[in-house]
Amino acid sequence: MTQTRFDVLTIGNAIVDIIAPVEPGFIAREGMSEGIMHLIDTDRAEDLYAKMPAQRQQISGGSAANTAAGVASLGGRAAFVGKVADDALGDDFARDLEAIGVHYDTTRLKGGALTARSMIFLSEDGERTMNTYLGACHELTERDIDADRIGSAAITYMEGFLWDPVEAKKAFVLAAHYAHKHERAAAFTLSDPFCVDRYRAEFLDLIRSKTVDYVFANVNEVKSLYQTDDLGTAIREIAKDAEVAAITMGADGAMAVCNGEVISVPAFPVDKVVDATGAGDLFASGFLLALARGQSLDQALRTGCLAASEIISHIGARPQLDLADLSRQHGLTGQAVSPLN
Repeated sequence: MTQTRFDVLTIGNAIVDIIAPVEPGFIAREGMSEGIMHLIDTDRAEDLYAKMPAQRQQISGGSAANTAAGVASLGGRAAFVGKVADDALGDDFARDLEAIGVHYDTTRLKGGALTARSMIFLSEDGERTMNTYLGACHELTERDIDADRIGSAAITYMEGFLWDPVEAKKAFVLAAHYAHKHERAAAFTLSDPFCVDRYRAEFLDLIRSKTVDYVFANVNEVKSLYQTDDLGTAIREIAKDAEVAAITMGADGAMAVCNGEVISVPAFPVDKVVDATGAGDLFASGFLLALARGQSLDQALRTGCLAASEIISHIGARPQLDLADLSRQHGLTGQAVSPLN
């Protein structure tokens, strides 16, 4: 087995989130539907980016990148694999990950699509109108998957949002192969009920074929996966299929299923839920890091819920508090107990 260099390596969409307030009437003038996410092409992306006010905020984003950021904030060794272009926003993405301690060196895309971006316009009433250009992030291929790097990560985690492009699917399967070749674990998040609806058979095959070992989902996603309205039925089914399944339940906390056993923990209380964006991504950070360090499923669930509670208490999908300090305050830095043996 290769020496462990990373606790968690994540693979997914490399997107720059750009957030800016706009004056009344801007949304309507630009032909947007307020509060809706719009998928846009290159010309529209360049046009809207040029029209964004100077006081915009830019930060590297994407579901799996958020998870890697959470792992780093928890004190873990994190890496991210995702495709950006050889352009200014690609530079911003790389610098941001480096600044927060996430290893990132995926080869840039040259002469093709631009770096992916999600332009988020904030109306005066706080409504968020998103315009997402996927661009370069959908150009991930098997050439971007390094066997030694995957082999040096305790867990490799991949996001369902990047299951659309055929070449990215091949990259995911190859990454799982390299992880297993080095006796490491491969993990996958279902990401969204719409992803499940599009790729239900393929997702089930990933799980049942043991291509992935750990599966992450929320209540709606796991029910969609098994086409049932009953959560109990869905849990019984995924218990048969997955080595480990982690299910987030919002205000009701989270549960894990392993070897027929179901473990549940409550959510950490927060004064006010400000923005649920990234809650699942940060839950995965805590859960994965705990497993990578050989801690119990109960501790993994609690660490995941704690990280999620921090992220929903403010706007944005990146922690504002040091999650390592926060976890120590809650006694969540105990010794390894090899829970999956």
